[in-house]
Amino acid sequence: MKDGYVVGIGEYEGKREHDLSGTFVVPGLIDAHVHIESSLLAPSEYARLVLSHGTTTVIADPHEIANVCGAPGIDYMLDEGARTPLDILVMLPSCVPATPLDVGGAVLTAADLARFRGREGVVGLAEVMNVPGVLFGDEDLRAKMDLFEVIDGHAPFLSGKDLNAYICAGVQSDHECTTLSEAREKLLRGMYIMIREGSTEKNLRDLLPLVNACTAPRCCFATDDRHADMLAGEGHIDDCIKKAVACGLEVELALRMATLSAAERFGLHDRGALAPGRLADFCVVDDPGRFEVLRTFKRGVEVADPGYRPPACPAAPMHARVPEARDIRITGRGEARVIGIVPGQITTRDLRYSVDAAGIPDLGRDILKAVVTDRYRASGSGVGLVHGFGLQEGAIAGSVSHDSHNIVAVGVGDADIVRAVGEVVRLGGGIAVVSHNDVTALPLECAGLMSALPYDEVVRRLAALEEHARRLGTIANPFMYLSFLALTVIPEIRVTERGVFDVGAFSDVPLFGE
Repeated sequence: MKDGYVVGIGEYEGKREHDLSGTFVVPGLIDAHVHIESSLLAPSEYARLVLSHGTTTVIADPHEIANVCGAPGIDYMLDEGARTPLDILVMLPSCVPATPLDVGGAVLTAADLARFRGREGVVGLAEVMNVPGVLFGDEDLRAKMDLFEVIDGHAPFLSGKDLNAYICAGVQSDHECTTLSEAREKLLRGMYIMIREGSTEKNLRDLLPLVNACTAPRCCFATDDRHADMLAGEGHIDDCIKKAVACGLEVELALRMATLSAAERFGLHDRGALAPGRLADFCVVDDPGRFEVLRTFKRGVEVADPGYRPPACPAAPMHARVPEARDIRITGRGEARVIGIVPGQITTRDLRYSVDAAGIPDLGRDILKAVVTDRYRASGSGVGLVHGFGLQEGAIAGSVSHDSHNIVAVGVGDADIVRAVGEVVRLGGGIAVVSHNDVTALPLECAGLMSALPYDEVVRRLAALEEHARRLGTIANPFMYLSFLALTVIPEIRVTERGVFDVGAFSDVPLFGE
C-alpha cells in the first residue's frame, strides 16, 4: 500500500509492515442505503461505532435532517462527514417533503438540489418515494431526476406496468422489498436490490433466496434504520454477513454483496475490492464465516478510536403547542380504521374494528390512541388508533417521526400522552417514556433527531428507555415502530398531524366510516 491505495499483491518490502498471519483480509464493508440520523447518533459518533465493525463507506440519505432543516441540514451532514475517516457519501434527498400533503420544516426544489451537484461526497439522488409523482409526471420531481445519473428508488409493493413506468423514468434500485416475489420481479426488470436488515425492517431472511452467483452483482446489503443499541450490540454490515451465512448463503457471495456489488452499483470503481489501484480500505477478520472484525484500515492506515469529541448541532425547530386532553379526545362509534403494526416490518395493516370511542383505550384488543403533534407551526394534533404496541399503562413519545418529524406519541391515557409530548417539547426534541411519576428520556439536541452524547451513553440511555417501556408492556423496539407511524409513503395507513392517512388512496380519511 502507498498513499492510501493498493500497489499490488505479492512479495513486497515496506517501510512499515503488518503481520496478519492467521487472519483474513476483506475489502472495507459498504452500506448501500442508510439514514445516519436514525441511529440517533451525530455523524462523528456513528462513524466511531461502524468503523469498529469493518465498515469504511456508507451511502447516506440525509432526508431526515433535510425535512427538519432544509439545505442547511445537508450541509451539516456533508461537513460533519468530512471530519471522520468513514467515507459518508451522500445521495441527495429527492422528496422533501415526502409527499405534497406533508408539511415539515422545509421544502427542497430541484433548484435547491442543483447547488449540491458536483460537490465532493455527493453521488446521486436518493430514494424517489413520491411514486405517484413519477407516474403522473410531476415537473419538479422530473427536474430533480434529470440532475443525476444515479437514482435510488423507494417503491414498496409496486408491480406490473406501474413498476415498468417507474423504472423507465430512471429509477435503478429498491430497498423496500419485503417478499421474495416482489424482489424477483424488480430484479428481473433490471433493478438493483438492496436487502435490508434494520432495527424493525427485517427482510434479510425472506429475500436471501434471491441471491446466487448470477444475481449477486445486482444485490447488496443496507441497514436503512438501525438504532445505536443495535449497532453496538449486533453490528452493522458485518451483522448482515453473519446472518446471511447462517442462513446458508455462500461466504463469497455475502462478501461480494457487502463490498464489490455495492461499490459497482454507485460507480465507485476505486473501492470494493483489494486490487491494484483501489483504495486500501479493508478489515481484518478471524474467519470469513464467523466474521468477527479484529481491525479496520482506511486508506492504508489502521483506524484508531479518536474518542468522543462533542459534535456541532444544528438548531431544531420546536414550535409545538402541547395538546391538552380535550384536544386529542375522539368521539363516535362504529367501524374504525386502526393502524396494525407488522412485527419485523415498517409496513402497517389497515385493520377494521368495531369501536366505541368511549371505550378507548381498549387494552383487551390492544387498541390505543396514537397522536401526532405539529412541531413546526403549532397547528395542533391529529389522532388515530393503533394495534400492536402492547402498552398496558403510560405513554411513549418522540420527535423522530419519519419523514416530517413531528412529535408522535402512543399511550394508554390522554393525560400520559399529553405529558409525554410535553417532555419531548421541553427537551427541544427527544424520546420519552412516562408512567405514574416516572419519566425516562433521551434528549436529541441535533435537530431533534440525533444526540450530542457519546455513543456508549446513548446506548445506555436507550437501554433505560427500552426497560421502562418493557415494564409498561410494549413490544421490542417500540421507539422505531413509533417513528414510522406517520410515514405516508409506506402502506397501508398512517396517522399525521391532520389525522388518519390512507397510503393507497393517497388521501386523508376519517377515523370512522368509509
